[in-house]
Amino acid sequence: MRFRFPNPPRYQYIGFYISMPFITYSLCYILFGERLHSEWTIWLISYPIIYIIGYLSWRSHYVYDNYLQLKYPGLDQTRKRVFLKLPINLLVMSPSVLLIIYVFHIFNIQNYVLQLEDLKYALLVGFTVNILFESLWEVIYIIEKYKEAIEEKEYIKQLQLQHEFDNLKQKVNPHFLFNCFNTLSSLITEDKEQAEKFLDELSKVYRYLLRNNESGMSTLDQEVLFIHSYIKLLETRFGNALNVHLEIDPKYKDFQLPALSLQLLIENVVKHNIISRRLPMTVRIYTDQPGLIVVENKLQKKIQSVDSTGIGLTNIKEKYRLLNRDDVMIQEGPELFKVCLPLIG
Repeated sequence: MRFRFPNPPRYQYIGFYISMPFITYSLCYILFGERLHSEWTIWLISYPIIYIIGYLSWRSHYVYDNYLQLKYPGLDQTRKRVFLKLPINLLVMSPSVLLIIYVFHIFNIQNYVLQLEDLKYALLVGFTVNILFESLWEVIYIIEKYKEAIEEKEYIKQLQLQHEFDNLKQKVNPHFLFNCFNTLSSLITEDKEQAEKFLDELSKVYRYLLRNNESGMSTLDQEVLFIHSYIKLLETRFGNALNVHLEIDPKYKDFQLPALSLQLLIENVVKHNIISRRLPMTVRIYTDQPGLIVVENKLQKKIQSVDSTGIGLTNIKEKYRLLNRDDVMIQEGPELFKVCLPLIG
């Protein structure tokens, strides 16, 4: 690992500049006693010396701490990191305190003469400061790593959800196109003119589909515009046998819902119900309080079971699940089938 001299984070600078006046005062009091309160020259000379040595000690201290954090960065390596930080008192803090005292003694600063008692108290101050700030820095580091772990976990979760959401979108487009081609195939044999109109409308609808399904979400206003186009496709096939009534409160137009949700629900109605001139189908799409879009249709179930790919309602419920919403409501009565989708403001 390449050795480097890193810059300490802002909180360490703040800690240094807040703590140094107290450390300096303690050491000066140990060296000069009550003289500190009566001789201003002690403050003038001693403080710069202790600050300079203290600054160098702090930077060396941080370089060692940073090396350990790079070498053992994980939360599961905290015990090893803390154990290896213990020698810092012998390697940096104690030598720094001894250096301060011997500088004052050797240069006889303010007539200071070394006393063994001074060494004991000065080393005790250094040890206390070291334990206090090492513990504080380690706690801050653990909190930051814990936050990073949570953010990383959340980011991975979001990537996974986005991947699932994209898979759901990719299922819808081929499914929609497949159903339309089936309709077109039957129209070609029955009514070529209607088939031509259907193909023209299909090109408009699919262009809109490609343009508005990229994000996976659409505003209610966009969905309603799409439904108008989609209804034209259905009218080409069913004529007056299918009636879709839209009752949308304008205040919800900018609310969002998963793209193509309304189209999938209408397709679900067409797929599972009898629609004919004798038994016309009515579908209501309306907004309801509080913030719901409701698709409601008469129940005219086909006698023969219909093969289902499970893409319709399942797809919609899965999309809402990925959005952390589980309040999609499906109600089936003797005469009506209703699906309520929450609008996302």
